[in-house]
Amino acid sequence: MKYMATYDVMESVRNTNEWLGASARAFASYPLFGLSLNPMLPLLAAWGEVTERSFGRMVAKPDWGIRSIVGPDGQDHLVDEKVVVERPFGNLLHFFVRRRAPMARKILVVAPMSGHYATLLRSTVASLLPDADVYVTDWLNARDIPVSAGKFDVEDYTLYIVDFLRHLGPDTHVVAVCQPVPLVLAATAYLAGEDPDAQPRSLTLMGGPVDPDAAATEVTDFGNRVTMGQLEHLAIQRVGFKYKGAGRLVYPGLAQLAGFISMNAERHAKAFTEQIFKVAQGQAGDHDGHNRFYDEYLAVMDMTAEFYLSTVERIFKNREIARNEFVVAGKKVDIGAITRVAVKIVEGENDDISAPGQCLAALDLLTGLPPEKKAQHLEPGAGHYGIFAGKSWRLNIRPLVLKFIDANSAAPDTAVTPETPPPAKKANKTIRLAAG
Repeated sequence: MKYMATYDVMESVRNTNEWLGASARAFASYPLFGLSLNPMLPLLAAWGEVTERSFGRMVAKPDWGIRSIVGPDGQDHLVDEKVVVERPFGNLLHFFVRRRAPMARKILVVAPMSGHYATLLRSTVASLLPDADVYVTDWLNARDIPVSAGKFDVEDYTLYIVDFLRHLGPDTHVVAVCQPVPLVLAATAYLAGEDPDAQPRSLTLMGGPVDPDAAATEVTDFGNRVTMGQLEHLAIQRVGFKYKGAGRLVYPGLAQLAGFISMNAERHAKAFTEQIFKVAQGQAGDHDGHNRFYDEYLAVMDMTAEFYLSTVERIFKNREIARNEFVVAGKKVDIGAITRVAVKIVEGENDDISAPGQCLAALDLLTGLPPEKKAQHLEPGAGHYGIFAGKSWRLNIRPLVLKFIDANSAAPDTAVTPETPPPAKKANKTIRLAAG
């Protein structure tokens, strides 16, 4: 399947469906038909509107849409998106709040590269902005990256995180969601061995596959069933001539989306059927619940073939992170070398993508970290998206994360222990003990 024609056929199918939707909407909305009482015309127009929007969203990167926040003074503060580190496959994005002094909390949100854009974490970022300076890893669509930019695999991803952490400095707190969790753990371990002073203050690891075998899901079952040769043959395609990355081997976002939808096909079919009837009856809105969700859910991006394949082989099949055998740039990283970065694990009880236990396995790997630096939280009734973007995040998890960050904001070499009575000759001096 590694041919441009295959990629272009899939894109042609998407384009044709978008065109059919637009044509149906235009035809059924023709003014003269307003004299007709045929109920099929509004339904046809509604079907066309929903279809056109759905297939059009599949190739458009959503906007972050965070225009302003309310500051502690009660005034609105405008928010600017600023690229502070630019790389071929992803940038470090800062949500700069105008007329606001630097905040005590500095948070790096590491977004997943798993078929969706970083904007999937829009609500997460928006909820953190009033209380912190927020940075996000903004990964780019592989179809738009020329072949001349080179490769990008799990090791490159890890080194990108290392570079971003070095740029932000050691007073950073990391929140990693889903796919990047094991690689963020590896990046921190890499820094522990190569540049200890660049390590972040804390890691909050949310619903990620540190040890995929700790709890089986459909994702892990698929990874165990298929061979790497089969996966490469079935999933990998070359970007077509329409995009800048023409010729690059990728795992197409459209193929990933088809897999996502097939996992819950009945639920998605019901949602779209209900939306068509709502549009026909004039009960739908441009920003209603259906459109807010699917505008983001349907917006997919291509991953480089080497990143997708190395993730499956090294993280899921060989379990290199789980076995503490991960190698980056020829150097084996030892997760046990992390001794002073506080780590909190957050999992959802009903997570069917990274089931409870997969992320928790990180604590067992942190053999050099004192127990007081480890924390965990299992959110009752929460699914995968709920732990970072839903009601569970807003009401329960976000306050816990901020509290954890505040509790671990002191620099390791400046933390002060309770004073002990000094020797008589040094009564005027304060004894400070460095916390490791």
